[in-house]
Amino acid sequence: MSSYFFIGVAGVGMSAIAQYLVGKGVEVRGSDRQFGEFLAGKCEKPKVMAQLEDCGVKCFAQDGSGVVEGLDAVVVSTAIEDTNPDLKRAKELNIPVMHRSEMLAKISKEARTIAVSGTSGKSTVTAMIYHILDYAGLQPSVMTGAGLVNLQAQGKIGNAVSGKGEWLVVEADESDGTLVRYEPEIGLILNVDKDHKEIYELEDIFLKFSHNILDKGNVLIVNDAHPLAKKFSAGREFDFGFESYVSVQGTDFKSVGTHIQFRVRHKAELVKFEVPLPGKHNMENALAATAAALRAGVSLHTCADALSTFPGVFRRHQILGTFNGVTLVDDFAHNPAKIAASIRSAQDFSEGRVLAWFQPHGFGPTRFLRKDLVDFIAKALRPADIGEDRENDVMFFSEIYYAGGTVTRDISAGDLADDLIIKGCEAVYIENRMECAKKMVEYAKPGDTILLMGARDPSLETFAKSVAELLKNSK
Repeated sequence: MSSYFFIGVAGVGMSAIAQYLVGKGVEVRGSDRQFGEFLAGKCEKPKVMAQLEDCGVKCFAQDGSGVVEGLDAVVVSTAIEDTNPDLKRAKELNIPVMHRSEMLAKISKEARTIAVSGTSGKSTVTAMIYHILDYAGLQPSVMTGAGLVNLQAQGKIGNAVSGKGEWLVVEADESDGTLVRYEPEIGLILNVDKDHKEIYELEDIFLKFSHNILDKGNVLIVNDAHPLAKKFSAGREFDFGFESYVSVQGTDFKSVGTHIQFRVRHKAELVKFEVPLPGKHNMENALAATAAALRAGVSLHTCADALSTFPGVFRRHQILGTFNGVTLVDDFAHNPAKIAASIRSAQDFSEGRVLAWFQPHGFGPTRFLRKDLVDFIAKALRPADIGEDRENDVMFFSEIYYAGGTVTRDISAGDLADDLIIKGCEAVYIENRMECAKKMVEYAKPGDTILLMGARDPSLETFAKSVAELLKNSK
């Protein structure tokens, strides 16, 4: 039996691969810093540790104790440094070390793989494709960067399923440049927007990814509605978008409360879709998933039926409820394009204003994206509408999330608020996020929507629940 050790196994990308391998009969061990705190009696057992153990992963403190002779390899992510005790132990024992992306590339070569790439929407599209194939009875596998809500409701992490069928759907990340390692049977490029890297760097990465697919005679599907993604098109008979010449065309978009309706044209068929998610960007996501599912042999009508029951993805414009007339939404949005799309999605169903809150992550990324963040947010926020008797949308910020390490702290989230005010937008900066939440709840009126946005910080889910409690107790 093959056996692997994952350093940082609680991470969303690492845990997905670990769960998948266990489901295929592989022995998997793993460590995480938070496991060590529990094993030393310093905290309660982390939920993710219990979930991993339940599915068969053996969990250890990150102290080298779990790395033993006989392992096929030790798997690491880009975040693991050479000083890590587990990595040092692996080198002492001459155990091969693999990057997470190398393991994912290895797995993808052993299955019929659909790889979803792009700077926005990967988790949602990956989940949608999996949901369609599963609905069609194909028993697919999936590895993604966010939990499916229906799987989480069963007590699982929700970001991986090891199915019995031949198809594997994976989220392929460009942020660390490892996208170039994948050679899927079906590959998707959803969009290319400035995020972790400059546009010219991203274009080079996506170009190599596209060559990996096309050089093997496999299928590349791109979003013809996105100018930069469109550059990688290998032929419009594979693409999706809004123009009549693409293979999968979306038309007649309509927002109906927190749902969207539209029609999809493919060859001679024209089928009505209804997806229980808000926002026109989710129409693009649904078109992408449909294009991939069609290539996997699923009918257009089955795609429509499946997506009408799509359960959603954790913290991807997740509507947590309406409390005292105010709707609360939690979202993973963190780059300029995602934030603008999330604000516009909330505007589609909000009866009143959108009170948006954003906690940037990392001083370097915030400095890198400052101008783009301000420009995109300023264009998305609505001014007051006298005719509709609606006041203007408001942007709230709390201080940048700091995950540790050596960093130059020469920028603040308050700088983003100041930049927006100069542009004529209403923006508020309150360093402490609970104090900021209290101000938002105090500011909110029935019909308004509070939209929470941020990434990387594992406490954001708890923060969203705290905001919900504040709304419940508001008058």
